[in-house]
Amino acid sequence: MQNSNFWTTLSKPIFILAPMYDVTDTVFRQIISGIGKPDVFFTEFVNVEGMCSIGRSNVIYRLQFTEIERPIVAQVWGINPKNFYKIAREIAGMGFDGIDLNFGCPEKSVMTHGACAALIENQELAKEIILATQEGAQKMPVSIKTRIGIKKIVTEDWITFLLQFNLATLTIHGRTAQELSDVPAHWEEIGKAVYVRNKLNQKTLIIGNGDVEDLADASEKVKQYGVDGVMIGRGIFHNPWLFNLQVTNKSTSPDEKLNLLLKHAQLFEKTWGNRKNFAILKKFFKIYCSGFSGASELRAKLMETNTVDQVDQALKEYRSG
Repeated sequence: MQNSNFWTTLSKPIFILAPMYDVTDTVFRQIISGIGKPDVFFTEFVNVEGMCSIGRSNVIYRLQFTEIERPIVAQVWGINPKNFYKIAREIAGMGFDGIDLNFGCPEKSVMTHGACAALIENQELAKEIILATQEGAQKMPVSIKTRIGIKKIVTEDWITFLLQFNLATLTIHGRTAQELSDVPAHWEEIGKAVYVRNKLNQKTLIIGNGDVEDLADASEKVKQYGVDGVMIGRGIFHNPWLFNLQVTNKSTSPDEKLNLLLKHAQLFEKTWGNRKNFAILKKFFKIYCSGFSGASELRAKLMETNTVDQVDQALKEYRSG
């Protein structure tokens, strides 16, 4: 069990890879660890109700991790405080470095049940969940990822409410739930959250999230808005070497990209076997097959593959052609 708040040991600014469903599994995190590691990794978000049900085996694999992925934070979501307590205890026992509450997912199917971003308008339940998680987590740091409102922006009220719980970290996605990712992130609202934190003299770290493509942009946001760090999600799809200062500003060769693609595919097969549908792997092909001659044609061929051997063969044909 982790017995210290690792967040306090990190040098600022802190750069984090965002949790993304069916993307940031242990395989992808291991690949990223080998080429340019962020300061912190998050798991895909895991449902505490699912973890406490007969369907547990369909959920728990999302908490798989290796030592090279540390520090690693488990992100959870749900609506039952008792389940948050139970799963926080379990996650602490699994050796995670921290636990994060997903109070920001804007998916309608999730919000309809009162979970994630819906909690912005249900402070009573949000409080119960936070306290239950902190009790279950014991000495493991608890953090929250959230948005700035559901339909209207309520940054000051919501952030003031959250800061009373002495959270280790608060990651703020600068949009309302209704805005999804359809409008530019309101970074001035993230800056407002920093102002509120400072005014209340709280130690909670504030991490900004939204529309940041690379470390140069992230560093600029840190200077402009006073955040302690930045979480980057979709930017990794444009450059898997995103967090590597040595290669961020130089183009990588097609060979490097394709070698990494094959390594990813092989690790996917070795890790998951038949437990995960091969089709999930296909969403990564665009990450590696872009920015060089023949990339789109190669990607089209790769999308027709159904096994790692077929991926290997397609790459060999491209290289020999």
